[in-house]
Amino acid sequence: MIFTKSNKYDKEFLMKNMMGPNCIKILEELTNKIKLEKGMRILDLGCGRGISSIFLANEFDATVFATDLWIEPTENYERFKDFNLDNKIFPIQAEAHELPYAEGFFDAVISVHSYHYFGNKEGFLENHISPLVKEGGIIAMAMPGLKQDFVDCIPDELIPFWQDNMNFHSLKWWNELWSESESVILEKCETLNCHEEAWQDWLNCDNSYAKNDKKMMEVEDGKYFNTISLIARVK
Repeated sequence: MIFTKSNKYDKEFLMKNMMGPNCIKILEELTNKIKLEKGMRILDLGCGRGISSIFLANEFDATVFATDLWIEPTENYERFKDFNLDNKIFPIQAEAHELPYAEGFFDAVISVHSYHYFGNKEGFLENHISPLVKEGGIIAMAMPGLKQDFVDCIPDELIPFWQDNMNFHSLKWWNELWSESESVILEKCETLNCHEEAWQDWLNCDNSYAKNDKKMMEVEDGKYFNTISLIARVK
């Protein structure tokens, strides 16, 4: 895949601020599947250090609410100022079950590599995400997933790396969960082509979590993981 937008960004800056597989490349492929317009209000949910928010504001001239639980808003605000985007991106610290926004406020909610941590329960989408989006608005998520669900047990080689909150599921699993929702119409549920390249960028980072993930991906060896995208419209 050719990343015409992602490749414009400084590689050192991205590598320094990644918190998982390259969210900019994932976001470029994800946003190629939807229509974002100038002036839209977008919730970037689980934005981490805000590089996904910078991409959305810069590439689509959108107003972005960069929302994360773990990263201090002031830290992200300094990054946004460096890009002269402090009037386009608003850093917010909030937990996904207690988002401080009005109903119908957003044109779109986008999340890369965080939704699986909190959105894997029945009712979460209907109770906490879709009410914040205008009728006909976009919900687009990308997250790590599985080629096939682990039915009986975790494969032996992955056990040393597996954590209870990883919440990796298959395309079929997510498709069923979102298809049952009465608040959205699921338009696409697909695997992303950028999976290997996005992960490789992350594994090349000088980050302690990346170093641990490198060992996991060596034993995984392409057998189990993929990257999943979900796109829906609010009814």
